[in-house]
Amino acid sequence: MASPSIELRGVTKRFATPKGGIYTALRDLTMDVAPGEFCAVVGPTGCGKSTTLALISGLELASAGEVRVEGRPVKGIADGIGYVFQTDAVFPWKTVLDNVAAGPRYHGAPGRDAHARAKDWIARVGLAGFEDRYPHQLSGGMRKRVGLAQSLINGPRILLMDEPFSALDVQTRTLMEDELLALWASTSASVVFVTHDLEEAIALADRVVVLTAGPGTVKGTYEVDLPRPRNVAEIRFQPRFAQIYEAIWSQLRDEVLVSYERQKHGAAV
Repeated sequence: MASPSIELRGVTKRFATPKGGIYTALRDLTMDVAPGEFCAVVGPTGCGKSTTLALISGLELASAGEVRVEGRPVKGIADGIGYVFQTDAVFPWKTVLDNVAAGPRYHGAPGRDAHARAKDWIARVGLAGFEDRYPHQLSGGMRKRVGLAQSLINGPRILLMDEPFSALDVQTRTLMEDELLALWASTSASVVFVTHDLEEAIALADRVVVLTAGPGTVKGTYEVDLPRPRNVAEIRFQPRFAQIYEAIWSQLRDEVLVSYERQKHGAAV
């Protein structure tokens, strides 16, 4: 078997609070992601899903345990990792073309080459003809397409996605999910996709990892043995989809209730 593309072994992450205390976001978390695998991570609010992505990317370092990417310990921000955030990460003063070309330009590509590659990726995400538009002239779904092109143009071996479609309407979200699967299928990237939406996780992923209420650790891992290629809207009607959903929700529900009770009591204090 090939070595994991991403490994987290007994990882704990603590943060200092403004009042001088210590907040533990993750505790003894162990998980891995295989090369080319699409792995979704679900869990209640505050369970450390986004922190997990930050540790893999090198934006944060583990307080204990070990994080390895492509066999090497993570000691800082590494090359070969793309990151798609929940909020738009486009430059508002740049056109679509210049936004998508920014990555290649940063890595030293000449302007003409960077723009040629950018035009290719803009077409791949369905935005041909919008190269000269600015972000404020685009819809939310179109800005997400720009974000995907920005990340994928750099040929990332690992793609980290933090609830990238949560702000979109249902129809646009479904279109973007299908777009993501089509683009991912044309690459060999390993994907870690964080979401609150269990249906989205199952529709997209090869495997779903469930985290406990914070401090987060792995409660369960579930294979998604649904056929590919997938149509996100249609795959949800398959009997097997419902079976997988029921199995995961039976574990996730208790963690969501724990998190809800904590938030309710915290708000009452």
